[in-house]
Amino acid sequence: MTTLLSKFVGVAGAAALVATPALAEKADQLIDINGSYGRDAESALQSRGFSHVSTNKKSSGYVYSYWWNERDDDCVQVEVYNGRVETITDASDQDCGHHKGGNAAAAVGVVAGAALLGALLSHKGSHHDDGQHSSDHQAEAQYERGYNDGLHNAAYHNYDRSDAYSSGYSAGVDQRNANLSHHSGRGGYAQHVAFNDLQGARAAGGMDELERRGFSQVDNFTSGNTRYSIQWRSASRQCVQVTIADGHLYDLRDIGQHPNCR
Repeated sequence: MTTLLSKFVGVAGAAALVATPALAEKADQLIDINGSYGRDAESALQSRGFSHVSTNKKSSGYVYSYWWNERDDDCVQVEVYNGRVETITDASDQDCGHHKGGNAAAAVGVVAGAALLGALLSHKGSHHDDGQHSSDHQAEAQYERGYNDGLHNAAYHNYDRSDAYSSGYSAGVDQRNANLSHHSGRGGYAQHVAFNDLQGARAAGGMDELERRGFSQVDNFTSGNTRYSIQWRSASRQCVQVTIADGHLYDLRDIGQHPNCR
């Protein structure tokens, strides 16, 4: 069964790392895994006593997974980009679903009923701008509330006027967008074609790829050094504005309608 890092980074293109079974290691003793492909890193971590806990992907393309070693009470975070491991760092026990020195509510200073505990600490250290949970228990609880509101598309409700809630909400929205990156944003029964992956592509190749996916240009205009192309795909009724600058597809967005999109 394909799971864990390989689910997000695809098939490895290099030979698997050979790792000798050993006692659990801290992150600074796992640096030999940096640069390896996801599947190879998976095997190496498992051979050293780690088991996968969870994985989350950011809209920026970075993938963060958390690994726990029961023998050593050790949690590490693995950061992957473009299919390769960039860093492995020590993470808090709570990122791996473990809490030392008390129950989960005490860990974040929450006085609440048991119903809240099911959603407690659903965010990870990697969701914070500095990659670390806050040592301020109240701020961490506010961040978590904001994160869950943003993640589940609830209305922004910062009744404490808390910076932590605001940051958490932004992180939740970013995670929601990453989780739904496969979705066109439209409903119905017609299949919609993805195009967001072409952002940043060279103009000539990107425009050819849009044509290959069934789009045709129905309007074209310039403003200064920027060119705009309106692309229409009648089969799925997608009307996409492409912004071209410095020889690249700077921005692509479905604008819904245009006089020539028909």
